[in-house]
Amino acid sequence: MADYDRRGGGGYNPKKRRYRDDDEGDRRGGPRRRFDAPPHVRVRKQLLAIAENPMRPWHEEVQSIANLFTDNWEDELLRTNFVDLILQLAVEQPMKTPFLAAVVLVANTNKPQIVDILLAKLTSTLETKIAEGDWRDVKLYLKLAGCLQSCLEGDGVFPVLEDLFSRAVDLQTASSEDTIGTELVKIILLTLPYVMVTGPTQWQQKAADLMEKTEIIAGEAHPLQALIEPYHPEAGDESPVASQSFISLLQSQLQNEANNGWALTCLPRPWELPVEEVEQQEKIANAEKHTLPPIAIPQTVVAGPRPLFPEIYFSVYVNQDVESTPPLTNIAASLIRDALIDTINVLNFNRNVTARFLIELDCYFAPRTFAARATPFDKIREIEPPKSSWKPEDVAVDAVFSQLFSLPNPEHKLVYYHAVLTEACKLAPAAIAPSLGRAIRFLFRNSHRMDLELSNRFMDWFSHHLSNFGFTWKWTEWVDNVYLSNLHPDKAFIMGAIDKEIRLSFAQRIKNTLPEPYQSLIGPEKEKDVPDFKFADEKTPFAAEGKEIAALLRRKAPEEEIEPVIERIHSLALDNSLDPLVASTDVFVTSVLHVGSKSLSHVLAAIERTKERLTDAGATSEAARTQIISSVMEYWSAHPGVAIAIIEKLLNYSILTPQAVINWAITTYAGATRGEALARGFVYEMVFNTVVKVTSRLRQVLQKATLPEAMIDDETIEAEINGMRSLFRAIDDALVAWATGSKDEMIEASDSLGEGDGNSETEKLVKRWGERWLRVFKRRAAIEEAFIVEARKERERKTAAAAAEPTAEAPAPADNMVVDSGDVATEATV
Repeated sequence: MADYDRRGGGGYNPKKRRYRDDDEGDRRGGPRRRFDAPPHVRVRKQLLAIAENPMRPWHEEVQSIANLFTDNWEDELLRTNFVDLILQLAVEQPMKTPFLAAVVLVANTNKPQIVDILLAKLTSTLETKIAEGDWRDVKLYLKLAGCLQSCLEGDGVFPVLEDLFSRAVDLQTASSEDTIGTELVKIILLTLPYVMVTGPTQWQQKAADLMEKTEIIAGEAHPLQALIEPYHPEAGDESPVASQSFISLLQSQLQNEANNGWALTCLPRPWELPVEEVEQQEKIANAEKHTLPPIAIPQTVVAGPRPLFPEIYFSVYVNQDVESTPPLTNIAASLIRDALIDTINVLNFNRNVTARFLIELDCYFAPRTFAARATPFDKIREIEPPKSSWKPEDVAVDAVFSQLFSLPNPEHKLVYYHAVLTEACKLAPAAIAPSLGRAIRFLFRNSHRMDLELSNRFMDWFSHHLSNFGFTWKWTEWVDNVYLSNLHPDKAFIMGAIDKEIRLSFAQRIKNTLPEPYQSLIGPEKEKDVPDFKFADEKTPFAAEGKEIAALLRRKAPEEEIEPVIERIHSLALDNSLDPLVASTDVFVTSVLHVGSKSLSHVLAAIERTKERLTDAGATSEAARTQIISSVMEYWSAHPGVAIAIIEKLLNYSILTPQAVINWAITTYAGATRGEALARGFVYEMVFNTVVKVTSRLRQVLQKATLPEAMIDDETIEAEINGMRSLFRAIDDALVAWATGSKDEMIEASDSLGEGDGNSETEKLVKRWGERWLRVFKRRAAIEEAFIVEARKERERKTAAAAAEPTAEAPAPADNMVVDSGDVATEATV
């Protein structure tokens, strides 16, 4: 409209219209001037995109970037940016590391100074990362150094790897449960292939000697490995695949590769030029050699910011009739998986870029490593050797699932891995969707064998993924499971997944996506936006009082008006031989929930207004706390997700205690259902979230206690630790009873059915659920105990370091600093 007004109303004026003919062929100003970006911009752009175009040969890209760089060597900004970008890309986009090394090797033929500059900064950064315990960055920088082995003097990277192994031996000798030593050996083993690919014949003996040493640590199962096994089959059943630790698998794969002359067929060799480039190839081979600066490894190494645990190789594409992923005997399985995992976890700030790298996986490995993209699985069967049958989509999806199902915890929030799979499916639906379908079927077939925590992660991802694609799935494949007992793991998974779908949408929509046999799983109460208020029925005890309290709460009446109604409930309860506090708590909590039933913000506002009375009730007795939970779960029984959110808010307000939630779920509610509650996903979710809340708080306290300015005393720390241990003991005691069949409710059920031997199908299923629950929380307890030990060590180390530092006289404030009344230096506002 603004343009329209400026033209004076938009009327037609033929005198203002101009045509090319009016200029009589005369062009004003000549052709547009071409603008060339400065060299550092062009080099940066080409380095960022290296190897991404499958149509451009690697050697052309490498030589183009190297020549552009050396031709503009005098540009100081270019030199600085080049070194910084090489090191940054080696960490952020690790699949490109061999190509980055190739650029450096070609540049070395003309400007060998660049290698010295790069190595100086590389080793300096490595020392910093080793001191900080940032072991992934250490691995990735060593990977780059390994790819530069051919231009290094002497033994190159091998002395560094020897030093790392010496430190690993010291750590393992001090404690068999040490995880840093295991991590160091993993770094050594993952660096070796990139060293050997540069000159397989030259370093064979060095590699053999080093691998002989690493066998000592890699060949031994770590004590923590049993806790993180992804499968937990019941007695008489078998895991779908033999479990193998990543480090022992890597050791055996490298040994096989050594026996085959270090072929390493999956790794790219962009520094090997075609035959017509023989002159340039000779220059690379005869280029100046450089000394790798020494790297100091501190006597005491730290675990670093990320917790270290043994790794299990997990795959969802095992036991297929066709190998669509590298077999476990092939080193490609570990090398490709490692590069993908690093890419996924490093690029967590951009799921779209991560998904694109997964889709373009085949660009970064040797030609013919994979089958063509989006090749249907049926066509894969027709591929004959020596052609590869490895589907790049399967390999990429497998890597994401390995992180999603990583125990004890993945590096990032689970929703990030959900998002990566969603974005990959959106970018290449024809390629990724069939791979996901086969993965889902494998996971469902084995969900009853999986660790319970992983089974619930699968449920969460499955429902979330369907929500992004119209909630469509071939439910008819699982229709027979609908008729199983609610205790059966397959039926429990289906019910839990449907409940999660409803949380992400609404009942009627989900009902419309399900075949007829599934319709009975969604009751009419789930289709109601607001649950029925039980006190609206006159036959319900305390109906009049319930409606009256709800009316008072709705008009935000003061406490003085509510108190008489509560007293009346107490009187009526005593007359009927009921616990007066339990009765009034039920009426009051249900009324609060009904008043706030419109949304979560409404119920939180209602709880906030009545927090004082709720807190007093919860503090009075265990029965009252139990009744608060029962009232919440009963009112929102059709929508347990809402109930769990409210319970968590009540925990935050300290109206409920974690112990009360655990007792209600595993003892009260599970007992009332004779163990069936253990098969319900929302009960596990409630208990698991409560435990995570308690352990997260303890970790925060322990981490703050390691800070020099911490004001947390030992008494507070011990109180938090004892509280957590008490919670885990309560969980353990309750679950042991279910797992062994000694729970009173199980014995009574057996007697009533005349099956007192404890071998009925129902009892077996309940015991199995108890075992699965018990394993999860035993692992959680063990992990937290390990964290406490490490936190105490870190606190002692920092205390000793602080005590060893000489006390320096406080410097005078700078000119741009002021000292406030609290003697704290703060920057002056200019």
